[in-house]
Amino acid sequence: MEMNAAIKAELISIGAVDIDPLLLGRLTIPTAGPGAGGKAFFFRSGRHRVRLIVDEGSPLRAVKDNGEIVILKGGKELVRGTIEEELIHCPEQAYITMSERCIYDCKFCPVPKLKGKVKSTEELLALVKEAHSLGRMKGISITSGVEISPEKEVERAVELVKKLKKYNVPIGVSVYPTKDSSRLLKEAGATEIKYNVETMDREIYDKYCKKPPLDFTLECLKDAVKIFGKNHVYTNFIVGLGEADETVEKYYEELAEMGVIPIIRAVGVHPLRFGELDVERPTKERLLKLAKMAKKILDKYGLDAGAAKTMCLPCTGCDLNPHIDL
Repeated sequence: MEMNAAIKAELISIGAVDIDPLLLGRLTIPTAGPGAGGKAFFFRSGRHRVRLIVDEGSPLRAVKDNGEIVILKGGKELVRGTIEEELIHCPEQAYITMSERCIYDCKFCPVPKLKGKVKSTEELLALVKEAHSLGRMKGISITSGVEISPEKEVERAVELVKKLKKYNVPIGVSVYPTKDSSRLLKEAGATEIKYNVETMDREIYDKYCKKPPLDFTLECLKDAVKIFGKNHVYTNFIVGLGEADETVEKYYEELAEMGVIPIIRAVGVHPLRFGELDVERPTKERLLKLAKMAKKILDKYGLDAGAAKTMCLPCTGCDLNPHIDL
């Protein structure tokens, strides 16, 4: 069976699959965000794509059949398709992480616990050069934790963007915002920007987001829309932290009215964060309901989640894109 929005929602709601690692081919291990440090792969079926973590304890199992990958649930075929090769962390994009460590301690993110590498500009340029040599690079995405300060990461991102412009592909940047980050990154040559609110429920934010105040991020998002324009400014909106659907809808619309496209992201708990947060991964029904709500609101404000060229929206691996998947 070919994947549709309902099947994709079910796969996202589970998030993992038991699969023989020999079937996976070339993988890159993510070093930023909630999935950092885990082994995962991209599965494509029809016009849909989903990223699944490799976990032998999953209720889903993937096997090879007639050259295709078949995902089984309860021994019955749920969907069939192929494994899509990555460039760096994503098909068709070089998705690079500058600092694999963070001074902030958001409870849903393993990066502060992993204390990974801080890559030099030369190392990052070499990664993009290698990805470009494969001939399928349609965009470059830059993300980062915070090694010393948000200002220092923005400074590094600006330097990197200037050196990557030569590839003549869209460049997206997702960092912690600073007062001047949007202007500096736009002037350097970035085409899209993402500042993550994580959650708009103030109580949940104060409980789990151990980083600069939410209101500062919102002001920076407003500023980013003025500088980058409509359909070029994004934010991750995590669901499953205990927020109500009414809260999601209210604040999703608030962000869309600003000209920001929120990305509804199903919460996941990394093993390094067990016991630090109380979450419930959204069901397939909830994910579909929220995606339909998102499409209605984006349409209302003339925003197009299918227009993005970099980062999460065109990838669609971790989320339902309202204008691609529905």
